[in-house]
Amino acid sequence: MVERESAADIEADAARWVVRVDRDPGVRAELEAWLAGDRRRMGAYARAEAGWQHLDRASVLAVEAPEARPLLRRRGVIGSLGALAAGLATAVVAPRLLAKRYGTALGEIRRVPMGDGSVAAINTSSELEVSLQPRLRAVKLERGEAWFAVAKDPGRPFVVESGPVRVRAVGTAFSVRKREGGSDVLVTEGVVEVWTEDGKTPPRRVAAGERVFADNSAGVLSPPKADADLTRQLAWREGQVVLDGQTLAEAAAEFNRYNDRKIEIADARLADARFVGWFRTNDPEGFAEAAATTFEGKVVIGGDAIILRGR
Repeated sequence: MVERESAADIEADAARWVVRVDRDPGVRAELEAWLAGDRRRMGAYARAEAGWQHLDRASVLAVEAPEARPLLRRRGVIGSLGALAAGLATAVVAPRLLAKRYGTALGEIRRVPMGDGSVAAINTSSELEVSLQPRLRAVKLERGEAWFAVAKDPGRPFVVESGPVRVRAVGTAFSVRKREGGSDVLVTEGVVEVWTEDGKTPPRRVAAGERVFADNSAGVLSPPKADADLTRQLAWREGQVVLDGQTLAEAAAEFNRYNDRKIEIADARLADARFVGWFRTNDPEGFAEAAATTFEGKVVIGGDAIILRGR
């Protein structure tokens, strides 16, 4: 027996269809097929379209940061559907349609104020989606890394989704970095809870000054660890790379996150050498020259590479 689609699922799908048609009218045939699949869908789509037609875009953007890029553009799609149930639809559909997307290019670091008073600092090559709902503040980290200073609102928890990993806070500050096999979570203020969607391990509380790695498959296996190095690890928020005994290979990997011209270390002796220094994220040449001077190496700069080798 096929499980009947819930009304909530239909409403959510209808909102997504409004967006798809707005972006690409060529999907109209697919829309008609979807509408024909359940008689409830026509009414849901009418409500979604009506809410979209009556959404005051200017007032929405005034709540968010001036530089916020809306996920959606308001544009009329099917006027006959928009005439139905206009007054009811706005309250139902608007929370789903007000999600905002933020992204950064290679080397870009962006600071974004949110409509609830929270602030996000978004690291290089990152992308996230923010949805401020009546009972939930939801953030989906699709790639990269971001740090959040969360405004206190006990009635609306702030939840970050990073693949299957979830991080929940009410009023605190923390960062999440999405990696291939899981996510790093560092807490700079307050307490957060970390778990994975499948619930294989119980939620772990991570307090200020601690970090934890949540594995996508196995969950949070190790308890949070105190980390006195959080300030260095979050120096990217100020456009800095701070080295305090990292190897040159580790340092090169960090600079390569921010720059098209990559650092290559062509000498195993240099790769394992440890270094202390402060640099701008966009100054890989300065780092390479400083390392070469310290360890008696030399730097060869090509079109797309900075090669550090021994003399």
